[in-house]
Amino acid sequence: MSSSQPLVLVLTDSDDPQLRMLKDLPHVVGNRLDDFSQAAKEAAAIFYWSGSRDLLRSVLLACPSVRWVHSRSAGLDSLLFPELVESDIPLTNGSGVFSQSLGEFALAMILYFAKDFPRMLRNRGAHRWEQFDLDAIAGQTAGIVGYGDIGRAVARRVHAMGMHVLALKRHVPASADPFIDQFYKPEELTKMLGRCDYVVAAAPLTPETRHMVSDAAFAAMKPSAVVINVGRGPVIDQAALVRALEQKKIRGAGLDVFEQEPVPAGDPIWKLENVFVSPHCADHTRDWLEQAMLFFLRQYERFRNGEALENIVNKKLGY
Repeated sequence: MSSSQPLVLVLTDSDDPQLRMLKDLPHVVGNRLDDFSQAAKEAAAIFYWSGSRDLLRSVLLACPSVRWVHSRSAGLDSLLFPELVESDIPLTNGSGVFSQSLGEFALAMILYFAKDFPRMLRNRGAHRWEQFDLDAIAGQTAGIVGYGDIGRAVARRVHAMGMHVLALKRHVPASADPFIDQFYKPEELTKMLGRCDYVVAAAPLTPETRHMVSDAAFAAMKPSAVVINVGRGPVIDQAALVRALEQKKIRGAGLDVFEQEPVPAGDPIWKLENVFVSPHCADHTRDWLEQAMLFFLRQYERFRNGEALENIVNKKLGY
């Protein structure tokens, strides 16, 4: 591969402030196929910063020499299309860039329910001085559904708090993990859930994971269990979750992602007092976009120098 700087097509609006970070490499920015008509034949890479899947598909099909596609985000369920999946073009994503903040959010949700902050907030609003007993999370059990980079960020934090940690993973590792007490395979989901005080969904969205946490999963949980979702909304069957919450089959839920976003005004999730709603911003640290761009720039240097890329996606599996 040539050491010269390959041309990158950047799919986003031209006024995006992070684009200034690309000033030292050759690139063309656009949010329509026509924006790339002159550069398509020479483009070596596509950087999907924002836009529609249809735009990415159209641009990719117009670029005969593209050798790499990178997505800013970690989730790929709304991005993949057959021509990309079947091609030999490597696809990389932003996995790992946002995981630490998501791990912190999951820990915050565990503490939110363990210390019963909702009750404290209600009492404050009522000017009520009411002492009550709290839970210590040390010694309790957290189960992580989907043990990738986000799941590991969660495990690292809750393990440090003295919690027992279980994890569900498609391929159980042969070697021990310092943060995990026991691994479970997907077919053992309900077995794992029955042991958990807190369940953290951190799985990517694929045909296999869609609604994997549904009625049977909630029936297997403790009535005192709390469900937290920092992965993808449809991994949890939201209608089943609402039923479980309304019927007190579980204690509560802390959600950063949902099946429909934004959550409609009339959705029952808004009315449930045992739900914490975050508008899909748990990974939006003040510098999250800069960090995403810095990761791309490091990837670009690997690509330019013919080095192995990080975060290569298994396109057929979807992560």
